[in-house]
Amino acid sequence: MMKLYGSQTSPYVRRIRLLLAEQPYHYENMQIFAEEDRQKLLDLNPTLKIPMLEDNQQVIFDSGVIYRYIAAQMALPPLSWYQENQLTLINAVNDSLVSLFLCQRSGLDTNEDRLFFNAQKERIAASMFVLEQQAANHEFDQWHYPTMALFSLMDWVIYRELLEVDAYPALLACVNMHQHHFGVAESDPRLA
Repeated sequence: MMKLYGSQTSPYVRRIRLLLAEQPYHYENMQIFAEEDRQKLLDLNPTLKIPMLEDNQQVIFDSGVIYRYIAAQMALPPLSWYQENQLTLINAVNDSLVSLFLCQRSGLDTNEDRLFFNAQKERIAASMFVLEQQAANHEFDQWHYPTMALFSLMDWVIYRELLEVDAYPALLACVNMHQHHFGVAESDPRLA
């Protein structure tokens, strides 16, 4: 049986949990900054990142690679290049927000006029603008992997209060539309 390692609050983990919601798998919730779990993560995964999937004596390190592995196992149709680009936008926002979040948690003032902080904020704003347009065009109305990734990102943003989400009414409507799907409640970051 597949074993997914992750944390309850990670949007990258959540998207994989949503993908696997109706499949048998074991989920191990980790506290990745606690010494014991950090050592376990290091023993299996030198990147020290989650999610991580273990299946058939194989460990897979990245959510994108995990998705491709699961998609092959489940014989899911391949993503279109357009959907791949949507994932790139979602990942850009996610990566930049995680970077800023970790900087804040490390005591750095991310409101300072610094190249790194400014580059993250510029990427977030540009990508969110496009994602809002796509959501307004109903491109995330179907429950497929890009929608799961977007849902996981947006719900994490709301949970952590990372952006002024009122500026994105179509993305908020998308989150509300997909609250009922199997796996959403049990993967809620608020349960951490």
